[in-house]
Amino acid sequence: MNRTTLSLAAAVTALAAVTGFAALTTPDGDAGTPTALPASVRLPVERSSLLCPAPSNSEVAETVYTSFTPAGEGKGSGQAELKPSAATADETTADPKKTNTPKKAPAADKPVLTLTQPGKPVSAEADGGDAPALVGSASGPLAPGWTTQQTTKVPAGGGRGLLGVSCTAPDTDFWFPGASTAKQRADYVHLTNPDDTATVVDIELHGPQGPLKSQLTEGITVPARSSVPVLLSTLTTDPAAEDVTVHVTTRSGRVGAVVRSADEKLGSDWLPASVDPVGTLVLPGIPADATSVRLVAYAPGEDDADLKIQLASPTGTITPAAAESLHVKSGMTAAVDLKDVTRGEAGSLLLSPAQKGRATPVVAALRVVRGKGDDQEAAFIPATGPVGERATAADNRAKGTTLSLTAPGETAEVRVTASAGTEGGTPATKTYTVKGGTTLAVTPPVPAGLKGSYALTVETLSGGPVHAARTLAEPDDGIPMFTVQTLADDRGTVEVPEARQDLSVLVD
Repeated sequence: MNRTTLSLAAAVTALAAVTGFAALTTPDGDAGTPTALPASVRLPVERSSLLCPAPSNSEVAETVYTSFTPAGEGKGSGQAELKPSAATADETTADPKKTNTPKKAPAADKPVLTLTQPGKPVSAEADGGDAPALVGSASGPLAPGWTTQQTTKVPAGGGRGLLGVSCTAPDTDFWFPGASTAKQRADYVHLTNPDDTATVVDIELHGPQGPLKSQLTEGITVPARSSVPVLLSTLTTDPAAEDVTVHVTTRSGRVGAVVRSADEKLGSDWLPASVDPVGTLVLPGIPADATSVRLVAYAPGEDDADLKIQLASPTGTITPAAAESLHVKSGMTAAVDLKDVTRGEAGSLLLSPAQKGRATPVVAALRVVRGKGDDQEAAFIPATGPVGERATAADNRAKGTTLSLTAPGETAEVRVTASAGTEGGTPATKTYTVKGGTTLAVTPPVPAGLKGSYALTVETLSGGPVHAARTLAEPDDGIPMFTVQTLADDRGTVEVPEARQDLSVLVD
């Protein structure tokens, strides 16, 4: 065989893998159809990481962890488990100068939760205020789409409420619009380091008038495989602010970050990070019986943002009477009270540039309240991206679960699969059509013979992008306790270059 020809073919094949496409033809100039080499293929991820914050400091807290991986095409063996972080600091001593001395967590090497089979969720429970943050990883067929839900019920006390959060992947940059340093609020940002070396974290606070003065000069150290909760009001000497945007970045390493908010009158819940700054945002899953909805937004760039506010209702997109637009000054947090914007019908908020062609990146979140008087409960809905190919919410119950699906653009069709239960049950599947510009709120399918809780997986089949959120309601003593989790693309597959040789182009 001609070695020169072989080397050239191999080089072109390698170039195809890098540039995305190559067409090879026979050396004699044959007019046949060129052979195109695919640029890449999508393969299941081989490893996933998740971090769960310490659930509560209340002695009456009851926490349930539910872990799930959708059934897929992954082969071979693997494992998925969540272990206690090596150490977790006490919230009551979360002072910036003391955050490098967290207390040790017991049995850090013993898994709290172990998942062994795709398609079947598992759960574990923890009681009291000593439950630590968890650090976990999944490999092999358990890695693609691995999801864990942490649900905590605190029936009484200053942190009462139903607190839910999807355990997050480690990252280096987080935005939390909707936090507060107000006197009636106790907001902690929980930082969890999954790695074997310490990481340094910076926290910036931005109020209605701009950056809040910070007492930190050298960042916050989060020790290896440890978790540190930091009380936001201790980070600034400025007067208390009702609406604050928190920006968390790492100087080295990576962390999981989420804000736990407790209000004296409205209870407590987790505030997850908003999607990264973009010009158009979707905040899905406002309950039909919401009595108060507050929108908080922040523009991190040099330009102000003028946002058009719309509500995607069950019948179409409308402009709410409470507010048609919101002006967000650069570097400042803006907020508007939308009151009972849904008026008895579930909906989702759509934010877009007030003027076409002038999209300014922003981040945003909603604080949603249900109930009245002394019987009120609050939850948070951050702006979120579409479910993409697939997204999952774990820990759903036979009663009290609502799935909201929003198609901000074109009409879309999605498939919703209810997994088997943690203690038994047969999976169920249903297909929904979501009309463009609307929100469809449904009671999702429930596994036949369900025992325990189950996972819901949403897959986009056709049409435009779909945004989704799951509401879990569990009333207690007249208080409409609830929590809302948005569903993000699980990124269970990754695009990798495909290199191959078409030997038919080689000649002797």
